[in-house]
Amino acid sequence: MRKLLFESLILPPLTEPAPTQSDAAMEELAIAIDKAARQRLGRSLSIRAVDAGSCNGCELEMHALSNAFYDIERFGIRFVASPRHADVLLVTGPVTNNMREALERTYNATPGPKWVVALGGCARDGGLFAGSYAVVGGVSKVVPVDLHIPGCPPSPIDILKGLLALIDRVNRGAGTW
Repeated sequence: MRKLLFESLILPPLTEPAPTQSDAAMEELAIAIDKAARQRLGRSLSIRAVDAGSCNGCELEMHALSNAFYDIERFGIRFVASPRHADVLLVTGPVTNNMREALERTYNATPGPKWVVALGGCARDGGLFAGSYAVVGGVSKVVPVDLHIPGCPPSPIDILKGLLALIDRVNRGAGTW
């Protein structure tokens, strides 16, 4: 243990390099989402995250949107604690039997207009957990889904691009509202 402590004082920290996207591209993408949301909703976009039984890989990428690098709150996009204040339900993981009712209640508590986004491969069709006795399946087996964002896990940029595509589709009149 002592050796490990001394090595940690000498060796540099093990971290991964920062994402390569430029600040200008990130800002442009977030501004486009904010503009589209304000056009459709008259205000900024509020997201309620729902973990329906995932491994938490998608949550790590989703919550990275709030870190210092992405900082989506500067563009008016925010995560909210209550479904009653949300425009988007961002659902991760396969829906487990134990989370089915909770997901339905969360969906019913979200005021319209609302979108449901299935984030990651597991939310799409159950992914790696499909066929398990404990899993209902993808999110669309429980609530209607407006958009699937693929990946295991999808990157924060892919999540932002998916949200922009969803808002643009609804603004063009092809959405579910």
